[in-house]
Amino acid sequence: MVKALTEILQFSAWVTCIYYTTVNAIYTVLLIQSIWATREHHRQLRSMRAERNLKTPFTPPVSILVPARNEQSGIVESVRSLLSVDYPEIEVIVVNDGSTDATLAQLRDYFQLRASDIPYVEIIPTSPVTGVLVSATDRRLTVLDKVSCGRKADALNAGLNMAASPFVCAVDGDSILERDALTNILAPARNDPRRIIASGGIVRAVNGCVMEDGQVKHVRMPRTLIEGLQVLEYLRSFLIGRQGWARFNMLLIISGAFGVFQRDACRAVGGFRTTAIGEDMDLIVRMHRHALESGWRYKVAFVADPVCWTEVPSTVRALSLQRARWQNGLADVLWRNRDMTLNPAYGRVGLCAMPYQWIFECLAPLIEVFGWVTVAASAACGLLSHRFFLVLLLGGYLFSGTLSMGAVLIEEMVYRRYNRWSDLSRLIGYCFLEPLLYRPINTIWRLGGLWDYVGRRNSWQLLQRNGFSSRQSAAPEGVAATAKRRDRSAEPPGAAIPADQVQRSMMG
Repeated sequence: MVKALTEILQFSAWVTCIYYTTVNAIYTVLLIQSIWATREHHRQLRSMRAERNLKTPFTPPVSILVPARNEQSGIVESVRSLLSVDYPEIEVIVVNDGSTDATLAQLRDYFQLRASDIPYVEIIPTSPVTGVLVSATDRRLTVLDKVSCGRKADALNAGLNMAASPFVCAVDGDSILERDALTNILAPARNDPRRIIASGGIVRAVNGCVMEDGQVKHVRMPRTLIEGLQVLEYLRSFLIGRQGWARFNMLLIISGAFGVFQRDACRAVGGFRTTAIGEDMDLIVRMHRHALESGWRYKVAFVADPVCWTEVPSTVRALSLQRARWQNGLADVLWRNRDMTLNPAYGRVGLCAMPYQWIFECLAPLIEVFGWVTVAASAACGLLSHRFFLVLLLGGYLFSGTLSMGAVLIEEMVYRRYNRWSDLSRLIGYCFLEPLLYRPINTIWRLGGLWDYVGRRNSWQLLQRNGFSSRQSAAPEGVAATAKRRDRSAEPPGAAIPADQVQRSMMG
């Protein structure tokens, strides 16, 4: 019995070593690919004139979809930033998904929303839409008021039904786009509009930054440790992970906080799945499936330059709920599309991307906890030499820190958002603090997410938002000041605006 247990521990310890060696090798390849992609993109930026891209007839119109449920703390600032992007032809569709706070009242007051008789055509089934409102100050803004079914995907589908542009951009209600974000994220679609079915951009943490007039004026690192660690995590995830996978056309997720999708391709797969927790990844995987089964020549692109600023959780509880939900959603998507895994019919996506997601993302919390226990037990029982055990721990720690340093290096090579030495030094410090503190705790949270999936606990959980710290400019003449917002749901919305008077030049 003792001999059998000894052999199991030895075998488990070596399997754990092989696992970590493999995942480190994969990340090394992704890091190298990301550096090359960053250099190529930087060369293109230096030879590209943004104003020429704006004026070209190949610049496609975009419908920006903003699902909003109880986003009163930042919804006005977010919509203001969307309406101020430097892009020739946009429409912003905010879907008020049954908010119980002052989200709709703030939108109504600030943008002078009025009822309209624009028809809402339910191409994809959704919960009932009870009203279509149009801004009297900016006719590019449309607000759908709908009954909530508790799913963000349902709100996105309502916006997708209303979209009149060939491309739709999904943006969270607590997010801020930089002025040139749409121009940059749609660069692949301008160059190859038929092949590009989706394009993603980088999401950064707005916590700690200085906001003014709906835009980030000064980029700063957050003051708290938990927010600062997330800044580093986002940099590594986007600049290394997603940029690297996109180089091989195996990117399986575009952030729900900021992504552009071909409208007709979205509708062809039935829109966002309402039973999905990770509706962003679920849509991309189904688009991969549909394109491969249809024999399309397609590409899912990623451009690291378009920046979307979003508020990251500032409390341990909020962060733990978010990470558990992400893991829950990942497991749901992979299980529903398990027939694609190791299936040659789905090419590199089925043979490489899906197995990676299963082994090194979905099951990683289980494998890592198992590895901690078996390696520690093997070392305690003398089955592994203490020197080898220490080398294993030190090697894993240093590699993790070096990988994060690679993300910071890419950031400083090209984008240089954090210009203060104090911010940069904190980022570097977090590179070697994260593996010791944040990574193990995050693994436990993700393990809880897998447990939630097994227990079928998969509701759309609302996270507490602190709102954007900003110095807002004065509201347009005739618009009520934000400070005077109040719930006017019982008041008549005003005279209806006829559909033929609304400037919707992006039809078709």
